[in-house]
Amino acid sequence: MAAADHSFDIVSKVDHHEVDNAINQAAKEVAQRFDFKDTQTTVKWAGEAVEIESSTPERATAALDVLESKLVRRGVSLKALKPGEPRVSGKRAHITCALSQGITQENAKKITKLIRDEAPKAVKALIQGDELRVVSKSLDDLQAVQALVKAADYDFAVQYTNYR
Repeated sequence: MAAADHSFDIVSKVDHHEVDNAINQAAKEVAQRFDFKDTQTTVKWAGEAVEIESSTPERATAALDVLESKLVRRGVSLKALKPGEPRVSGKRAHITCALSQGITQENAKKITKLIRDEAPKAVKALIQGDELRVVSKSLDDLQAVQALVKAADYDFAVQYTNYR
């Protein structure tokens, strides 16, 4: 890469600290709200996923709505949260929400094809593991690529890092 080249990375990451704060806020709200009284509803980490447990599937879904509102307020994209279907075991309903991170090879190829087809010709996109590096001599071209990728509205969260 020549000294005159500029670049940025396209990544799909989740700020675990913000997710942790959102979970704590959701758990606190669920514990205090009248409509969750006597449901023993909980929102907590379960390994790398978030586990919501309640007395009924409807209350578990309502707790998921509370969690989603807290995530949005903390700037975490809901595209990173992959909630499962409510499932009942015994007298309790559970929803497991996976957090997706990284750009899959298939999605990385979709983004590089979009950049190759629609971005200015001087822009190059390189797949590097679970992220993409976009390189160009022009900062304006890089900004055009960011706008292009943002407008494409993929089903996964996208952030831009290492802008230089």
